[in-house]
Amino acid sequence: MANIITISLSPNTERDDILLALNLIIKPWLWKLKSKKTGDGILEKEFKRYLNIKYAFAFNSGRSGLLAILDSLNLDPKDEVLIQAFTCNAVPNPILWKNLAPVYVDCDEETLNMSAEDLEKKITSKSRAVIIQHTFGLPAEIDKIIEICRRNNLILIEDCAHSLGAEYKDSKVGTFGDAAFFSFGRDKIISSIYGGMVVTNNLKLAEKIEIFQRNCAFPSSFWIFQQLLHPIVINCLVLPLYGFFGLGKYFLLFLQKIKILSKAVQKKEKQGKRPIYFPLKMPMALEILALNQFKKLNKFLAHQKKIAGLYEKNLQDSMFILPRETVGRVYMRYSVLLKKYDTSIFLRLARKQGILLDDGWRKTSIVPMDTNQHKMGYILNSCPRAEKIAQSIINLPTHINISTRKAQKIINLLKNYGNPGN
Repeated sequence: MANIITISLSPNTERDDILLALNLIIKPWLWKLKSKKTGDGILEKEFKRYLNIKYAFAFNSGRSGLLAILDSLNLDPKDEVLIQAFTCNAVPNPILWKNLAPVYVDCDEETLNMSAEDLEKKITSKSRAVIIQHTFGLPAEIDKIIEICRRNNLILIEDCAHSLGAEYKDSKVGTFGDAAFFSFGRDKIISSIYGGMVVTNNLKLAEKIEIFQRNCAFPSSFWIFQQLLHPIVINCLVLPLYGFFGLGKYFLLFLQKIKILSKAVQKKEKQGKRPIYFPLKMPMALEILALNQFKKLNKFLAHQKKIAGLYEKNLQDSMFILPRETVGRVYMRYSVLLKKYDTSIFLRLARKQGILLDDGWRKTSIVPMDTNQHKMGYILNSCPRAEKIAQSIINLPTHINISTRKAQKIINLLKNYGNPGN
């Protein structure tokens, strides 16, 4: 691995993942077709077992999964779906693509999750569903939000893209709502570069989601090839070149421009438009990558907790607002809010020292920051706490390739930046 410290760029990839991707590239007959050797829906079976839930359906992304859930609800055009501000455009976009209306709810600064109090204020006669996001692995106020949903006859959907393995009152997140979706994106807790899962205990929803999944096509072979190539190129070429006068960044942009590698979020998504590869089935090749990572989940979560503990211990300082520590949370990121300082200045300073911390979750309520907020249906100043969080957040990496030495380097940089004497 390169000496560059990064929060994204396939951060959980290890040597066995790279070798597996190489092996799959030369076996294109496994890319789409199910086989007896690899099993039929084995990732879905593993998810059902792990979460102790009845139904699971794999898709090529969390976005496709959310589309499947929304399709199963039989909502009318312009019905409202309440979601939190400070979220990725991957959440409002499927709502917009289904001709529904996203309504943004403000956040709690201690949890970065939906405010139950603001949720109650935003409910109208057109409200039909609520999507709660367990931001960076910290569960939302599930009990309060379930009660609000029950009183107002609202469907509850859990966004577990950041929170695989997290628990709330001894039960796994993803098991509380009417349905939930997970993501296996390139920087998630487990990664197959693209991929997602929908889970539910509701038979009626499950039957509709199964039909939706059955009617989805597989991605193209070239699209699958792009995803298989990603962990190999990032770890063997891009990251090493980052340490050589920063050439890795330009090499990555070039490979994305000529479409050798895919982007996590396409330009058209930032304008509310749907790429042609949503929704699609999850191809077998990516299912195999995800299964390999899923086997390492407990190791990943233990490592995250260890690194988060270092940040917690060393960053007890008045200039930082640290995340609330809650039993059962996981740490896809360790988020720090800066009280006084400009995050852009800090991120530039970090980059000069080979520490790449800009994961895109900053500056705007709907991220990435170059997302058209108006096209997402977001009204400026409607969620002031979310906007404040976006302006002051720094996300710190906790993934398997962050050693204690690398974490300490990040800690030292933060502490020095916040010391007026430096």
